[in-house]
Amino acid sequence: MRRFATAVGIALALVLAPSSAAAQQATANATVQASVVKPLILTWVQDLDLGTVLLGTGSWSTATVSLSRNGGFTCGANLTCSGARQVAIYNVSGSNKQVVRINAPNVSLVNQADPAQTLTLVVDKPASVTLTNSGPPGSNFSLGGSITLSSATAAGTYVGTFNVTVEYQ
Repeated sequence: MRRFATAVGIALALVLAPSSAAAQQATANATVQASVVKPLILTWVQDLDLGTVLLGTGSWSTATVSLSRNGGFTCGANLTCSGARQVAIYNVSGSNKQVVRINAPNVSLVNQADPAQTLTLVVDKPASVTLTNSGPPGSNFSLGGSITLSSATAAGTYVGTFNVTVEYQ
């Protein structure tokens, strides 16, 4: 028993004794970063107006009326266009120098005299805008669009609503 106790004592002494080799320690640093941005605020400024379109006589199809987001206007063959035209304008504010992605899907325009009659406005929008300041006054961006008409298009006032959303890129 004495031998056993001596053997256990030596084993414990070896385990508990300080090692002749010093324990090694390693350190590594990492950078911590947090980007804080102001919430986006989207505000309507002005409606889109394509003016008045007079359909030509005869039988024809696919004539386009288009107002680009930059204000360029075209009135297709078989059409006579008149009246005031204006692009839609929105304002977005948030954090300076941040890129904001713009989403504005096509708009269904409904004839106010006959809701069964519709047109599709194909939206012309910028993909994004870079904010030039923080908070107000924000940055404006314009939306335009085009509609395709035919000699069979029903007369009336066609109205729709943009569904514009913005998000940081």
